[in-house]
Amino acid sequence: MTVVTLGAHILDVLARPVEGIPDGQGTVVVERIRVTAAGAAAGTAVALARLGNEVVSVGAIGADDLGDLLVTIMAREGVDVRGLVRRTAEQTSASILPIRPDGGRPSFHVPGANLTLAPDAVGPGLLEAANAVHLGGPDVTFGLNDPAFLAVLDAAREAGAVVTMDLLSTMPDLLDGAAAFLPHVDHFLPNEEQAALMTGEDDPEKAAAALLARGPRTVVVTLGGEGSIVATAEGAHRLPALPVEVVDTTGCGDAYCAGFITGLTHGKDVLEAARWGTAAAATVAQGLGSDAGLTDLDAVLALLD
Repeated sequence: MTVVTLGAHILDVLARPVEGIPDGQGTVVVERIRVTAAGAAAGTAVALARLGNEVVSVGAIGADDLGDLLVTIMAREGVDVRGLVRRTAEQTSASILPIRPDGGRPSFHVPGANLTLAPDAVGPGLLEAANAVHLGGPDVTFGLNDPAFLAVLDAAREAGAVVTMDLLSTMPDLLDGAAAFLPHVDHFLPNEEQAALMTGEDDPEKAAAALLARGPRTVVVTLGGEGSIVATAEGAHRLPALPVEVVDTTGCGDAYCAGFITGLTHGKDVLEAARWGTAAAATVAQGLGSDAGLTDLDAVLALLD
């Protein structure tokens, strides 16, 4: 089953645990530092590959060392990276994340080449040939918000592809722009804050219902440690989070998307697919970085036993 991930590609540098930034030239000794492929497209692509999917990733990165490292990491995981276009005028998007002892993750971020992604990066027929297409962060790759690209999405759906969408930011203007994609996707997976900002509804069930009315067949609102809400035309269901010791929440949303998509590609209904997503997110939360702990599908599903 082929999944195309399309959108934000970021290189993350993570350190843990960090309780504060030292003054002057002070040094803090931490337990671990990692570099990972991240972002709502790249992070999801790696998680999907670990869960046994054939993955093609499409995005824009810089013609720089950061981009070289990001390509190396993704290719090593088995992701087809030929859809990544290199930009000479922009650096690869990157984040530095000092992870707090409780798993919180403030960040220092450069948007970089993600802002330059345009529809011409998508190869002819690529989406139509896929089993699933994941839009990862169209709020920050807003060049895709083009009628011609939306027509390509519709053609992919007509050809049998399932289209999912996740967001990256919490900036109201960017989220408003991403709303244009809602009539063209099957399953939308925002977090609680994004859903509230897009709808003005603080109640996540009401927010899910409002988003559902804009076009998707399913809206899954992730609630962090409170689990998630799966809303369809038949009603809303709340799924609890799995009880795990949280080390770092980076990439939990991307892992949830990967588990959810994997469930769909295995013929599961949306509620069971969301359970797979819950297990994938719980796996990642127990380690450092967006791919932490993910080995294979069987290990993830063992959490549900």
